[in-house]
Amino acid sequence: MNDLASLKSLQEKIGFYGDSPEVEELLQTIVMVAPTDLSVLITGESGTGKEVIANAIHTLSKRSDKPLISVNCGAIPEGILESELFGHEKGSFTGAIGQKKGYFEAANSGTIFLDEIGEMPLNTQVKLLRVLETSEFMRVGGTASHKVDVRIVAASNKNLEVAVERNEFRRDLYFRLKAITINIPPLRKRIDDIPALLRKFMEDYISKNDIRFKGFSPEAIEVMKKHHWPGNVRELRNFVETAIILNRGEIVHSDYVRSALNLNETARRSEFLPVPLNKTPDQAERELIYRMLVALKLDIDEIKKMMLAATGGVSDKDRNFYDQPYVDAESGHLNEVQPTTMSDMERKLIKETLAKYNGSRRKTARALQISERTLYRKINEYGL
Repeated sequence: MNDLASLKSLQEKIGFYGDSPEVEELLQTIVMVAPTDLSVLITGESGTGKEVIANAIHTLSKRSDKPLISVNCGAIPEGILESELFGHEKGSFTGAIGQKKGYFEAANSGTIFLDEIGEMPLNTQVKLLRVLETSEFMRVGGTASHKVDVRIVAASNKNLEVAVERNEFRRDLYFRLKAITINIPPLRKRIDDIPALLRKFMEDYISKNDIRFKGFSPEAIEVMKKHHWPGNVRELRNFVETAIILNRGEIVHSDYVRSALNLNETARRSEFLPVPLNKTPDQAERELIYRMLVALKLDIDEIKKMMLAATGGVSDKDRNFYDQPYVDAESGHLNEVQPTTMSDMERKLIKETLAKYNGSRRKTARALQISERTLYRKINEYGL
């Protein structure tokens, strides 16, 4: 950026804030890339602001007065994703009572943002690659090709390079997308941006709700910089809004921040450690669900048994401990510890969460922090 004023002006225009060198470098990349028609891949953890960056690229492009269509590939069931993207012809499948245009046609002359592209099925990836290379597609059930002028911006919180090695993502599509890659660092790697983000979130909230707020103490801000922020900027915004309400507009002190963020609980901190990258996707999913079980404070004996299954065994000393009978807290009866598996616990959690949300798969997926497509697969796998 030429100067601080232009940097702040750009931040206000696109809605991405921060004072760190990482943010300045990211904004410079956007300014260079946006005026072109090149496809862009945005990477970063959930909550870092990938959709904000996609909107910024569109806003600063020559297509800014044309449509921007956002599609969450992970939230659309695999069986209908292709139809949603490319449309379908009448009678092409059961329920296709008429011709329907897809998102690509709706975004013609504009930009389409494909979020969670790593969740896109391989057969749909083939058709996306054709659009990238020829600007043509065919509706489901159709025979005629349709031309479309659309800029593609994709995003993923998954490591697509690893997905390529596991044959879960097409190599040719990956290299076609990654020519221009924008990586958004997690909030814990740009803690110097926290004060600027705090100011913005405070201003937005008090202005929207017409309330008074005295702010965060310097000590409170320093404590916030020590938090891991697994939910990144999204978590920070929610924290700020909650703090304003619960402190009734008064100054938020460090004691409140420590308590609200559970910074005094080592177990709580370790709960949010990243999942090791050397795990398979199935192992990673199960580890995340295991952490959810711990957070929900399930019966300790169930957790112990699940840990046994997850680690594949323990020492003879520990095994003797886990093999001991236990007293049921409710009946007072002596029970033998029955063997279980991670699959059993996973099935139980999904079943109970579905029941809690009256069968709503969308709410269940959100509660378990997995994509709807993963949830659909698990439901079929466990016969729920």
